[in-house]
Amino acid sequence: MTPSSCSLIVSTYNWPEALELVLKSIMGQKMLPDEVVIADDGSTPSTQELIKKYQGIFPIPLKHVWHADMGFTRTLILNKAIREVTSDYIVQIDGDIVLHPYFISDHLNFAEADCWTTGSRVLLDSKKSMEILKTKNVTLSVFTKGITNHFNAIRSPFLRKLLFSAKKLDIKKVRGCNMAYWKSDFEKVNGYNEDIIGWGREDSEFAARLINNNIHKKNLKLGGIEFHIFHPEESREKLSVNDNIQEETIVKKIKYCKNGYHQEPRTKNQDKSYEL
Repeated sequence: MTPSSCSLIVSTYNWPEALELVLKSIMGQKMLPDEVVIADDGSTPSTQELIKKYQGIFPIPLKHVWHADMGFTRTLILNKAIREVTSDYIVQIDGDIVLHPYFISDHLNFAEADCWTTGSRVLLDSKKSMEILKTKNVTLSVFTKGITNHFNAIRSPFLRKLLFSAKKLDIKKVRGCNMAYWKSDFEKVNGYNEDIIGWGREDSEFAARLINNNIHKKNLKLGGIEFHIFHPEESREKLSVNDNIQEETIVKKIKYCKNGYHQEPRTKNQDKSYEL
């Protein structure tokens, strides 16, 4: 089932140098999405300036959704950005990713009703990451030096269909930096759980609610390839709290979070993150 339209969500925070590589790789797609929505978790004006520059040359609508910096509040900004989506299918990445030219087309060709998808992430080492940030070169492949997991960089539509068509009900290896789902399914589970603040489990807890609604996972191997730019890990101080939220979702088979996508718009007095 091929989606009638597709929106690409890009989450970012204060790394315009990496975001520029993302935007350049989007422009090089063999099949463009219908729109790109930047979910900006409180970046300084340098990110806005970069996006304005690319809005003038981008071949499709490029939207910028921002809220004030309150620390790591990725769940809030993703919900807010997806409220601006006009397509029926969403592909989601992070702002530190270089896309393979067939990234979008692979995701769209792999889409299926009542399913969500995780794609392939290739890790670049620190030396290669520094090089491409300096040169702004987004032409990467399985033969690129500085890759630490070469298998994930192999693209083969034939073998993908032959070997990786199974549908599963698990949340293993869920990565929101390379994920795709139907907007209607996102709405069905009430999107991201805004009780999860700080790094960790926001994507897998969301995936758990999809699973609890019998929406199956498909692993997009040998396609949907992205190259991850090296950076230090985020603080994990909130991980134990987020682990407990996810565990409750799994054990109680929760299908719909209370504090998520569907809620009354917040006023400036209630939450300054919604100031424009």
